[in-house]
Amino acid sequence: MPFVEESYDVCIVGAGHAGCEAALACARLGLETIIFTVSVDSIALMPCNPNIGGSSKGHLVREIDALGGEMGVNIDKTFIQSKMLNRSKGPAVHSLRAQADKSDYSREMRRTLEDQKHVTIRQAEVSEIIVEEGTLTGVKTVSGATYHCRAAVLCTGVYLKARCLYGDVITYTGPNGLQAANHLTESLIKNGIEVRRFKTGTPARIDKNSIDFSKMTEQLGDEQIIPFSFTTDPDSIQKEQVSCWLTYTNEETHEIIRANLDRSPLYAGVIDGVGPRYCPSIEDKVVRFADKNRHQLFVEPEGIYTNEMYISGMSSSLPEDVQYAMYRTVPGLENCRIVRNAYAIEYDCFDPNQLYPTLEFKKIRGLFSAGQSNGSSGYEEAAAQGIVAGINAAMKIFGREPFILDRSESYIGVLIDDLVTKENVEPYRMMTSRAEYRLLLRQDNADLRLTPRGYEIGLISKERYDWVMKKKVLIEEEIARVSKVVVGANRRTQEFLESHGSVALNKGITLTELIRRPELTYDLVAPLDPERPKLHFQIREQVNINIKYEGYITRQMKQVESFKHLEKKKLSSDIDYEKISGLRIEARQKLNQLKPLSIGQASRIQGVSPADISVLLIYLEMK
Repeated sequence: MPFVEESYDVCIVGAGHAGCEAALACARLGLETIIFTVSVDSIALMPCNPNIGGSSKGHLVREIDALGGEMGVNIDKTFIQSKMLNRSKGPAVHSLRAQADKSDYSREMRRTLEDQKHVTIRQAEVSEIIVEEGTLTGVKTVSGATYHCRAAVLCTGVYLKARCLYGDVITYTGPNGLQAANHLTESLIKNGIEVRRFKTGTPARIDKNSIDFSKMTEQLGDEQIIPFSFTTDPDSIQKEQVSCWLTYTNEETHEIIRANLDRSPLYAGVIDGVGPRYCPSIEDKVVRFADKNRHQLFVEPEGIYTNEMYISGMSSSLPEDVQYAMYRTVPGLENCRIVRNAYAIEYDCFDPNQLYPTLEFKKIRGLFSAGQSNGSSGYEEAAAQGIVAGINAAMKIFGREPFILDRSESYIGVLIDDLVTKENVEPYRMMTSRAEYRLLLRQDNADLRLTPRGYEIGLISKERYDWVMKKKVLIEEEIARVSKVVVGANRRTQEFLESHGSVALNKGITLTELIRRPELTYDLVAPLDPERPKLHFQIREQVNINIKYEGYITRQMKQVESFKHLEKKKLSSDIDYEKISGLRIEARQKLNQLKPLSIGQASRIQGVSPADISVLLIYLEMK
């Protein structure tokens, strides 16, 4: 019986947020790329909350965009509400967040893939990887078709042996009732890949017509919308936005949950998978935070052309009758009608310690992995890994240097470094607190940091690269100019300062010194600066931040220099740490398991002490 047999440069297994970025990166670099999905209708699906960005995640989206990725462009086309979070705090933690129309988001990403040269979309379940002498050479589908390739990226998300649960109801499907991928796990295990079991969950979707919004607090979007993509014209996306709503659980809600914990698969021992600490179910919240008498919930629309509302903060796997009872205790939801029940989903994924920082498996050359299959959570974390894995698959095929972002240059670098060096016993979520150099890694300067890297790879056009280089020069020139502009202690200046609640002058000072005052900004002091050139908003923003935080930025840059010193001390992947005397037993085991690429990476491995690092430094000197 004949079977289909085709050849491509790269096979992408899965068409979620990781798969889309990986496929686009490979195709835009000129590689013939095929992307497999269990359903073409599920490309870039948003089975959980249809939003992009948020605290720290907005940084990832901006970085993906700066490298030449698609997520930022796609959300700018399809958002229905946009808001900059943490405005009251410093710029290091400002994060853009946008609610998407989930159908439009998926449809637009599918159109992008379909229109992209060198991309073939295939609805099929990949059931086997083909490995010859430790190198991946292709994949097979359940139909028996063989697809030969030079590299592959696994972006299986939550589909590997997935099952959805609420109460006693168990369905062996992926999210939204989509087909699970039940065959690939066995092939991966046979080829030495270690598999673990994680779980996540999602809340119920409620019919908007059954909600009393008068009992909730309206949450509006920003008046001035800021785009995610550096390539999007801000004027082109100023539009009317939909509202989100804030409400709270209460003691009645919690009592219903406590009384029915034995009916939750999570607490009845039915679920084996480990869930996310930072996005817990409502059952977990009630148990863990027993002293809290309420938890906030955001009621958010799933799109313009649907009445489904997402109850953010109330995911659950409790039975259907309990779900109705608990949701109806929430102000505004007393008469709610459930469109889709809340459920937990359990799935197979990989320990990312099996990967190099390129996201290539250590045991199988040419096989990469990205997204939730690496034990992470979130669309943004998935997309960030997807573009890096796609780039590195291409670099391997081209015989070029691997593409590795370190912790000092990007949130993506922090994300991947944490995944491949630390013990992740639960789904990993990006947070600003994980980035030790976050004042340097702001979302507003992602293009200055990473667009040159994207240009070197080949994903950024010469025109875009030239603009970023020009922008960098204009920022430096304006900072230098402002430092030389002296403002006198005259009546006009004093009146201006008084009007902004700022202390009067007793002598002339530079504009730089004025801008550093907490109540003033570069834009606010414009009336005192008649010779000021007309500059783009992005340039003015950078001038303001760099002036205000100059001391802190300088300090972090010195810290980065120390970090880089250790990162430059490379370790060969064939070192046998058992033979290095002076290392503690635990350090030897961890170093042999993870095979760090540098002293810096070794220093971040749990179980490797400063004393062990000293031994390694001596070993390198001796070598």
